[in-house]
Amino acid sequence: SDKIMPMTRPTAQATPVRLAEVMASLSLAIDLGVGQPFEWVLRCCMVGTRLAERLGLSEREQRDAYYLALLRHIGCTGGSHTDAILFGNELLIAAGFTLDMDDMQAVMRFFTNGIGRNSVGERLPEAEREAMLGRIFTDGQAMIKDNHIGHCEVGQKLAAVLGFESHIQHALLDMYERWDGKGDVTQHQGEAIPLAVRIAHVAQDAATFGVNDGIATAVEVVRARAGRMLDPTVADAFCQHAGELLEGANAESCWAAVLACEPGTPTTFSLQQFEAAACAIADFADLKSPFTVGHSRRVADLAARAAQRAGLPEGDVGDLRCAGLMQDIGRVGVSSAIWAKPGKLSDTEWERVRLHPYFTERVFSKSAALVRWGALAASHHERMDGSGYHRHVPGTMLSKPSRLLAAADVFCAMTEPRPHRAALLPEQAADELRREGKSGRLDVECVDCVLAAAGHSSGDSEAVVGAVGLSARETQVLRLIARGNSNKQIGTTLFVTEKTVEHHVTHIYNKLGISSRAAATLYAMQSGLLA
Repeated sequence: SDKIMPMTRPTAQATPVRLAEVMASLSLAIDLGVGQPFEWVLRCCMVGTRLAERLGLSEREQRDAYYLALLRHIGCTGGSHTDAILFGNELLIAAGFTLDMDDMQAVMRFFTNGIGRNSVGERLPEAEREAMLGRIFTDGQAMIKDNHIGHCEVGQKLAAVLGFESHIQHALLDMYERWDGKGDVTQHQGEAIPLAVRIAHVAQDAATFGVNDGIATAVEVVRARAGRMLDPTVADAFCQHAGELLEGANAESCWAAVLACEPGTPTTFSLQQFEAAACAIADFADLKSPFTVGHSRRVADLAARAAQRAGLPEGDVGDLRCAGLMQDIGRVGVSSAIWAKPGKLSDTEWERVRLHPYFTERVFSKSAALVRWGALAASHHERMDGSGYHRHVPGTMLSKPSRLLAAADVFCAMTEPRPHRAALLPEQAADELRREGKSGRLDVECVDCVLAAAGHSSGDSEAVVGAVGLSARETQVLRLIARGNSNKQIGTTLFVTEKTVEHHVTHIYNKLGISSRAAATLYAMQSGLLA
């Protein structure tokens, strides 16, 4: 079996890390990323797992249904940036998950009334809104299909990093398919779509309408969609037992219920396996914006090396590496329109930004195993003089790992491009970091450790380039793809024609076995090509 093996941790007092807890925590971030209420994914999972049991499936099949329900939208951040361009604020289009795409009147009402709002939800000027609607009606279908492909490919690759079996990874490619074959990624239909995916489709509609509108409405919707969007057999099983399957779905929290209904023996992580899983968490978060791709991995690596220089125990170094990978998951709860804004943020936008460490803390707060890493991760914007966020605590309340994490985050951010500025050279960033230390905002000793660690590059990126067989030019193009550049922009940057760039992109995609910008970006992050 390629199932994750039981864990053994060097620290006897440490709480074991269950795969179900990691996925349940990650599902809370997915809720944020798709603009749904907290525990929406958990409710879908609970209904789907009960439905699989009601269908008389084997323990393995029930497990597939359980984890596919949690994984279904894990690729959502791969399209956040383009969704924000297309719709204005990608977090405000959550109603699209409940649409019957065969009801064109409802679809038209959704597009004309539900979109065209800015990063904080305010209605855009009429001219901008009309231009946005024009793009949707001319290019929207193709863009949505590209986004769906990206979501599926990213989901497949993140599932691989998390250690899921190959059949689970492949099933994620069918998440946008329909029973009648009118999906837009694989265009599989009927029983060619994995059963666990068909269960997830029914469970999502059932849980969403059941919680929002009641059991009778959920049954009506599922029955109406059976044979078109949904597997009629699975749909009928839900309709016959809806009350039983939806019991407790509208409870204040279903966290404990979802962990309790994990089929089979709980799967657990070793520390090394969890660090690999934390890389998936980091990539999920950093895909939110082309300006943050690879950021969390860089911070985790730099903070850990700085901690070693500071003489911290190896356990603290490992904790800091995990927290660095987890620190920015709260970013997914803030619209990509804010992260991509080239000008000064408004006060309201800044308040949204200041919430992201809070979101990080909340995502991991329910898990006994992850809460300590989540608390450390959420401290990365705190400052010694109390001017940071979200807690505004003074330096006397910040641990050494928290201070190192903050300094590493600042240095990495300054050496990366942002929508309002180009990346600083390492020497410029070092000078600025020292000024932050002298001003009392960052710990001076931690600044010195971070700068010392930053002065020792491993040179791994070039080795990776040779291993994957990309030419130097293709690597340049891949880096620019990952930063959100269009083919035309890449051509301008590299002084080549747009047609030449298209050829490079085709070769890159073929070599990597992918077909979307989101998957290319994820590959660049995982391979360390963005430094």
